Amino acid sequence: MLVGHSYGGAVITQAATDAENVTALVYVAAFAPDQDESAGELDQRFGGAAQQVTTARPLPGADQAAPEGPPQVELSIDPARFHEVFAPDTTAANAAVMAAAQRPLALAAMLERAGAPAWKRHPGYYAIATEDQMIPVAGQRFMAERMNATVVEVPTGHVAMLGAPEAIADLITTATER
Repeated sequence: MLVGHSYGGAVITQAATDAENVTALVYVAAFAPDQDESAGELDQRFGGAAQQVTTARPLPGADQAAPEGPPQVELSIDPARFHEVFAPDTTAANAAVMAAAQRPLALAAMLERAGAPAWKRHPGYYAIATEDQMIPVAGQRFMAERMNATVVEVPTGHVAMLGAPEAIADLITTATER
């Protein structure tokens, strides 16, 4: 079983496509792109906050990168907005630590088009974070519905595992018992 949060949903969607040992996919407020779709397109389609709250910086070694392809930048969430938009279900002090420790995401990863999605082959489970400001609830519902996922809705922000840890653990347990 694979579990993905946020962009990690796009990762598990591709990682499990040909995996014989995967029994289920669990998405926690996560992107679940279909074939030829990117997480960036989903973000844009549903009005996600990523473009408004991230800062772009050159990728390490970008001056040596080939000029073709997507811009050689990585994105980080603005630390001043991190608590509000990414982790509202924790304290300001914890959110500040999370903001300082965040790992940037290469813009190329958000723009990469998906291949055949694993959720067409494996059962899907989806935790919709109804107060999410990063991936709007309409987008989460759309992705969960088209994959015919077993859904739980939690009244949390984007980091649903902080706001509703028991509900997320229960969803993962349900997926393992299938």
